[in-house]
Amino acid sequence: METLLWATIQLLLLSSSAMSQRGADYDLEISGDSVLRIKTFQGVPQSSYEEIPLSAIEGWTGTTPTKEKCTMEKSSIVTLHVNNSTMGYLTSSLSTKLIPAIYIVVFLVGVSANAATLWMLYFQTKSITMNIFYINLAVADLLFCVTLPFKVAYHLHGNNWLFGEVMCRVITAVFYGNMYCSSLLLTCISVSRYLAIVYPFTYRGLPKRMYAMLACGLVWVTLFLYMVPLFITKQVYYLDQLGIYTCHDVHNTCEMMSHFHLYYFISLAFIGFVIPLGVIIFCYTSIIRTLKAYDQKWFWYFKVSLLILVIFAICFAPSNIILIIHHVNYNNNKNTDDLYFSYLIALCLGSLNSCLDPFLYFLMSKITDRSNAYLTIIKTS
Repeated sequence: METLLWATIQLLLLSSSAMSQRGADYDLEISGDSVLRIKTFQGVPQSSYEEIPLSAIEGWTGTTPTKEKCTMEKSSIVTLHVNNSTMGYLTSSLSTKLIPAIYIVVFLVGVSANAATLWMLYFQTKSITMNIFYINLAVADLLFCVTLPFKVAYHLHGNNWLFGEVMCRVITAVFYGNMYCSSLLLTCISVSRYLAIVYPFTYRGLPKRMYAMLACGLVWVTLFLYMVPLFITKQVYYLDQLGIYTCHDVHNTCEMMSHFHLYYFISLAFIGFVIPLGVIIFCYTSIIRTLKAYDQKWFWYFKVSLLILVIFAICFAPSNIILIIHHVNYNNNKNTDDLYFSYLIALCLGSLNSCLDPFLYFLMSKITDRSNAYLTIIKTS
C-alpha cells in the first residue's frame, strides 16, 4: 500500500512539473520582452492593466517602474485571466479523473466506516470519556465525506463549479476544517491516554466526562474561528479562457496574498499540525516507556501510535509543509509558485484521514481492558 502511494505521488509530481514547465515556456513567449506577471493559480481581472516594460516606451530614460493597477469589479461574477500552467492543470486528467476517483473511494469507505463506528459507539458504554472524543471524530469525518460528492462533480465536469458561491465557501471550510479537527481530536485522545497510563491515580480523580466535553467544545470553537476567513473570502471565479467557474483553485491577484493570509495559513499549519504532532509523539513515547517499565503489553499502544503517525505522515504532513513553504515563497515575491500543484495533490491525499480514523477506534477498543489491568497492577505494587 505504501509503495503504491509513493508511486502515485511521484507520478503526480512529475505531471505537475511538466505542466509547470509548459506554463513557464508559454509565459515567456507571450510577446517578446513583454512579460505578463501572473503567478500560477493567480488570475488578473479583465479591468486590470498589464505591466508595461520600460523598453517599450519610446524615449523613456527614467528608472521608475510602472505598476500593475487593479480595479475591483462590483459584479458578483468576477472574470480572471490565468497563465497556461494553470490551464494545463485545470484541464489535465490529474484533476479531472484521478483526484475525483480518490474522492469517490474516500466517500464510499469513509461513510460506511464512520457510520459503523457511530453505531458501535451508540451501544458501547465501557468508556464514556473516550466515546466523546471518538463520536466527535466520527461526526467530523462523516460530515466531510457527505460533502465529497460536490467535489467529485466539480472535478468530473472539468473543474467547473455549478453550485454557487455560498456552497463553494461551505465546502472549502469543511474541507480544511476536517483536516485540522481530526488532528486536534487525535491530540485530545493522546493526552487522555497519556494521563490514564502515566498518571493513573490523578486521572481517576478527574471529572473526565466534563473535561472531554470541554476539550471537544474548544476544538470546535477554535476550528470555527479559523474557518471564518475562508468562508468570508470570495472563492468562485470565472475563467473566460476555459469557460469554467473555479472553486478555490484560482484566486484574484488583486485581493489575495496579503500579510494576513501569510500569518493566517502559517498559524493554521502550526496550531493544526506542528503542535499536535509534537504533543502526540511525546504522549505515546511516554506511554510506551511507562508500560515497558511495568512489563505490560505495550505493543498495542505501539500500533496505535504507529497508525496516528501514518495518518499525520500521509494525510497532514505533505499539505501543511507545502503550505508553509508556498506562502513563505509567495510573501518573498518570488515569481514562481509551482508548489501549488503539489499542494493541491497533497490536499487530495489529506482526505484519506476520514478512512483511517475509524481504524484507530477499533485499535483503541482492543486495549481498554489492558488499561484496567495496568491500573490494578499499579494499585497493588
